Amino acid sequence: MPVYDYKCKEHGVFYDLATLANSAQPVACPQCQQLSPRIILLAPEVLAMASEKKQAMERNEKARHEPLLSNPDQRAEHADMHKSGCGCASQQRKSNLIYTADGKKMFPSMRPWMISH
Repeated sequence: MPVYDYKCKEHGVFYDLATLANSAQPVACPQCQQLSPRIILLAPEVLAMASEKKQAMERNEKARHEPLLSNPDQRAEHADMHKSGCGCASQQRKSNLIYTADGKKMFPSMRPWMISH
């Protein structure tokens, strides 16, 4: 069951367990038993972030499920640009895969909440 944040007018922020179906319902304050609404807390870094960075992050999130499309002309153009052996193709293939001491896989720069197989 997830933990949600609530705010009492007199006693401030507190948290409580609630089912997903009941997450929007007010909860009684543990000190005064007054019904308190759910709130969403934001990290101060998010509020102080530059607008350009916010826009870039939003754009990346919107595009995360869009497939990369190419056509023969784009592939030929890319091949012509990189015939000089610049090494960018080999750099793009580098994996961020790291093995821990006990032999488990770890991807430090990728999404840390994903579990590797």
